[in-house]
Amino acid sequence: MLYFSRWKLIAITLTCLAGLVLAVPNFLSKDTLKSLPSWMPQRTMTLGLDLQGGAHLLLEVDTASLVKDRLDVLRDDIRRVLREAKIGYTGLGISGNGVQVRVTDAAQADNAATKLRELAQPVTDSVFTGTRIVDVEVQQQDGGLFRLQLTDAGLEYRARRAVEQSIEVIRRRVDQLGTTEPLIARQGSNRLLVQVPGLQDIGRLKSILAQTARLTFHMVEGVGPQAAQSARAGDTDVLYTRDNPPVPVVVQRRAMLTGEELVDAQAGFAPNTNEPIVSFRFNTSGAQKFATITEQNVGRPFAIVLDKDVLSYPVIRDAIRGGSGQISGSFTVQSANDLALLMRAGALPANLTIVEERTVGPGLGSDSIRAGALAAVIGTAGVALYMVLNYGLLGMFANVAVVINVMFTLAILSSFGATLTLPGIAGIVLGVGMAVDANVLIYERIREEQLAGASAISAIQTGYQRAIATITDTNLTHVIAAAVLFFFGTGPIKGFALTLIIGTMTSFFTAVTVTRMIIALWYRYVRPTRVPL
Repeated sequence: MLYFSRWKLIAITLTCLAGLVLAVPNFLSKDTLKSLPSWMPQRTMTLGLDLQGGAHLLLEVDTASLVKDRLDVLRDDIRRVLREAKIGYTGLGISGNGVQVRVTDAAQADNAATKLRELAQPVTDSVFTGTRIVDVEVQQQDGGLFRLQLTDAGLEYRARRAVEQSIEVIRRRVDQLGTTEPLIARQGSNRLLVQVPGLQDIGRLKSILAQTARLTFHMVEGVGPQAAQSARAGDTDVLYTRDNPPVPVVVQRRAMLTGEELVDAQAGFAPNTNEPIVSFRFNTSGAQKFATITEQNVGRPFAIVLDKDVLSYPVIRDAIRGGSGQISGSFTVQSANDLALLMRAGALPANLTIVEERTVGPGLGSDSIRAGALAAVIGTAGVALYMVLNYGLLGMFANVAVVINVMFTLAILSSFGATLTLPGIAGIVLGVGMAVDANVLIYERIREEQLAGASAISAIQTGYQRAIATITDTNLTHVIAAAVLFFFGTGPIKGFALTLIIGTMTSFFTAVTVTRMIIALWYRYVRPTRVPL
């Protein structure tokens, strides 16, 4: 039990040194880290929102706008299908959660029913389970009246998909702000939690997340109040620029091109005026469409629209080939950068409403760090003092193992780029207590054996053998409880559970293996007749 071969001693020592090297960057300043050679480990833990401050937003998907968009698309699809089939109709419009239309020729009712049912194809909810959802029901009534009703299952499916897609889009937008380790998680069926540590400008974050950022390109029919008054209903929309005062622009309702075919967007400066602009570039398919549109509409204004706002409406001077263009307007440097960011990140599938917002100041974060660090230092010092007073030299060995255990925990968290929060610090402190508990169990068994008359070596060996089963059971139950917290908890609870799992696993190694190795080396060189307990 106390015999360690040379290769075991080397392996345990190197493991402890590796943990120390990986944990040290957490105690160095940023300038010192930058000056280290590239081959040195430089990863550190990221401080959470409660430690370094930042922005906190709770967003809710606007299901009403989601339903409206779906009904608009369904209405346009019905119009297209009936026109392509040359079926006369009247009274096409939205009513409640459905769209109704009446076929004027009763003899074409059956043909219309067949065409409209093609719009009610089930959608696949999951490729793994093969679950299919019917999101539109076609109801045929007397007099050639048809009603296409959105189903509750379909609406729930689309709200769920909107939340999932919004998480990805928001993550891309927040990542491009240059922050680290943002927390973006689902809350319930239609809410999103966004926490960005280190970001104090919550206004900019709200502005970026509040925009759907649907970019479209439309042909312009006219500009100005007179053009707006004479605009045709049905095929055109009157939109406004972001100027002060806004200028009405009459655009064709049908988008010639959308932002879905963009591959890049960058802010820059116009070479002639030195004003901020945004340059964009389409993919191959978008570039071909852009070239065709500009070639066929030379001399006409072409509106670039973002979320119903006209950003600019330049006149096409010549066919634009190559798939790139520029947006100019009343941009500041920051607004041009934000627009380029939104264009790169893509559009949100639905509007998001801010339900709760909160800014955690850096002062509060510094106070939290100091309070947490002070609690950890006092707790660790008290435990170390107790171990020395109660167990003497072996208590010192246990304290060395505790320090190594903390280094291991920090090293593992740093290697995975984990975020440290206040509950995480609590998990680390609890892990320290677990490591000490294991040594207390071992030393008490050794003391019992020695009082029963066993020799020093026999007491040490028997003490470890009798205590290890109990230590294994207690560590296992702690890991099970922490794992349940990790999988079912969210946010700070996950952080607490993760640090507790890591601390428990590393404490088993340090409290059993490392202390046993130290005691074995001490016994080999000192050869005591009694263990000093």
